Amino acid sequence: MLVQLTVSNFAIVRFLELEFSRGLTAITGETGAGKSIAIDALGLCLGERSEASMVRPGADKCEVAARFDVSALPLAQAWLKDNELDDEQQCILRRTVTSEGRSRAFINGQPVPLSQLKQLGERLVNVHGQHAHHALLKPDHQLVLLDQYAGHKSLQEEVRSAWRAQKALRQELSELQSTEAQRDARRQLLEYQVQELDQFALEEGEFEKIEAEHHRQANAANLISESGQCLAVLCEDDQLNVSDMLRQVTDRLGRLQGDDAALEPIVATLFDAAALLDDASHELSRYQQRLEIDPESFAQLEERLSSAINLGRKHKIPTHELPALHQQLAEELKTLTDSDDRLAALEAEVAKAQQDYLACAQRLSQSRERHGKALAKAVQKVVRELALPHAQFDIDIAFDAQAPGTGNGLDKVQMLVSTNPGQPLAAMAKVASGGELSRIGLALQVLTSKQEQTPTLIFDEVDVGISGPTAAVVGKLLRSLGEHSQVMCVTHLPQVAGQGHQQLRVTKKTQKDSTETLMEALSGDQRIDELARLLGGDVITEATRANARELLAQ
Repeated sequence: MLVQLTVSNFAIVRFLELEFSRGLTAITGETGAGKSIAIDALGLCLGERSEASMVRPGADKCEVAARFDVSALPLAQAWLKDNELDDEQQCILRRTVTSEGRSRAFINGQPVPLSQLKQLGERLVNVHGQHAHHALLKPDHQLVLLDQYAGHKSLQEEVRSAWRAQKALRQELSELQSTEAQRDARRQLLEYQVQELDQFALEEGEFEKIEAEHHRQANAANLISESGQCLAVLCEDDQLNVSDMLRQVTDRLGRLQGDDAALEPIVATLFDAAALLDDASHELSRYQQRLEIDPESFAQLEERLSSAINLGRKHKIPTHELPALHQQLAEELKTLTDSDDRLAALEAEVAKAQQDYLACAQRLSQSRERHGKALAKAVQKVVRELALPHAQFDIDIAFDAQAPGTGNGLDKVQMLVSTNPGQPLAAMAKVASGGELSRIGLALQVLTSKQEQTPTLIFDEVDVGISGPTAAVVGKLLRSLGEHSQVMCVTHLPQVAGQGHQQLRVTKKTQKDSTETLMEALSGDQRIDELARLLGGDVITEATRANARELLAQ
């Protein structure tokens, strides 16, 4: 709940420091004194829009700070912890606005964006303004009030979750369907290309091998001729060959090494050379024997080489990259085939998700029907106490399974009212006058607020257009609400102010060229005098004081 509010240089407020308690706090004061200024300042602290005009004339900036006790507020505590702004169950919101209009926001001393201030503020305070009853004419707001009264948040979340799930599936299905024609054309091309590459079946590195073998066979005749001549020079020529010449040199030096030992390593090297020369000759002889001219094999090689080159040109890539392209196209074809399978599966998933959503929406609708009857009965009872003795109130809930789905379900909610005998129930906008609408709105606000988890409720002159016995009923309603929530009410009615557990008075002081708004807590005779002023005007008499005491006693 709100524990303390400090306001500095805000509008016509120079400085205010207010302490707040549980229960109903009535805020009163003369017309034009600025009774709503504390609420406006608190709104700034909760993330409302700021303006340079909010800064008190002559001041550099205004500052508003609100301290809340969140020890019994698990939602607020969880939010603070999730955003790493918790500070031992303490929660201080602060907002500054400069005379140039620049605004800064803080939570527990840490600067934060305005969006976070608003998010936290929604978990701490709910403000019902003077004209909140006008929103009652909108079906969407009527639905919000009904859901708030019902308190079926788990059912609402189920519907939202089911709606998001089926929406995501529908989006995926739509995207697949929109590209189906392009996928079909691409798949047909890929099927042809992959089939062609499958049939050719060029393996990784095969092109390089084919190219080398083709070159070898193209030069087979020259290889046979040249290798034969080389073999003859090495060892096969009867008249002169390298092998015989090397052997002769080795033998002659071998005979001389007995005369000079220095020739021994040379002779050993020549022996090794002779052995290596014999090995090379044998290898060259075997190589030449394997060489043959095979026109049929050469034609096959030439055909495959030519086909590979043509395929590479067809796909506009180097020929040796064909195997990688083959794999890539095959994978793409598989993906497209899988997409077709996914399309069929998606259609089934969408149908199931729609059924799940319908089931969730129907459960929520049934809960709305049940709680709608209870709320209508309670509103009718309260409204009849608010000087509308013949009023009838009902809530029509129409479930439309064929309607486009939303995160709020498939219900159309309309609140119906009749305020005069013989008058049929009809939409509020058609039959309720401004005063009647104000009373119906007040009854709904009070009844639905009892279900809120927001700890602090503020009513800003919601009793406009109400007086006499009706005002007394309003005061009792607000006090009953204050029994389990912190309630603040800006009012001009003594019957409402007298029901407050505590009361604050707003006054305006003018000195020379400056005006200042002040607010103080009342107790004892001060409160009696303020109630007497509300009862009798500026002149306070013993009679009005007696009436004030009677109000407090009640």
